[in-house]
Amino acid sequence: MCSTKRRLIENNQNIARSVRELVLDNCRSNEGKIEGLTAEFVNLEFLSLINVGLISVSNLPKLGKLKKLELSDNRISGGLDVLAEKLPNLTHLNLSGNKLKDISTLEPLKKLDHLKSLDLFNCEVTNLNDYRESVFKLLPQLTYLDGYDIEDREASDSDGEVDGDGVDDDDEEGEEEEDEDGEEEDFDEEDDDDEDDEVGEDDEDVSGEDEEEDFGQDGEVDDEDEDDDDDDEDEEEGVGKGEKRKREADDDDDDDDDDDD
Repeated sequence: MCSTKRRLIENNQNIARSVRELVLDNCRSNEGKIEGLTAEFVNLEFLSLINVGLISVSNLPKLGKLKKLELSDNRISGGLDVLAEKLPNLTHLNLSGNKLKDISTLEPLKKLDHLKSLDLFNCEVTNLNDYRESVFKLLPQLTYLDGYDIEDREASDSDGEVDGDGVDDDDEEGEEEEDEDGEEEDFDEEDDDDEDDEVGEDDEDVSGEDEEEDFGQDGEVDDEDEDDDDDDEDEEEGVGKGEKRKREADDDDDDDDDDDD
């Protein structure tokens, strides 16, 4: 085998190991096999094979970690005994729209110890009398049949999921942390805006006070100027009166001199 082909195979194997969800709906099966679906998907937890033309599950690969299997709208009529061997950790199985007619065809599912949810909607077996009671009795590990428990209570959304349907908890935590960081940043920006507004208001107040002080000082200066003007006028009046008195006194002296002559 050439090195290039070997590397391609190794890359494909690495990709297959990293896959946790695989949806192959409407792909055509060939003699019960789906091309590309192999046991290399060792970490696969969710597999959907809706309407692929399967008549049997015998050719499914061994997938030890698979928890949820969607097989609705195929032509499966039996042969479910291989599921316990190939999918030992299966918790959710959807066989709705297949050709299952008898309760006995479901008996191999007893070996699926972790099976919690089974869907047989639109299968002929659902038309049997006491269908629900018979299935719950046959499969005591079941919690939900066709979406309802034995007390006819509907399954919650969380019961229909497989570990978050393939979403890593770390990714969810990372998104939450990013959201919190984003909120904190927005909050900090709002605080900064509020502080800027307060600083702006303080600056306006200080400017207003300065203007008032300047106005007050200008008023005082004007008053002082007016007082100085009044003093100057008084002095001018005094000088005028003094000169008038002097002139009068000089006139009197002149009159006295005339009288003496």
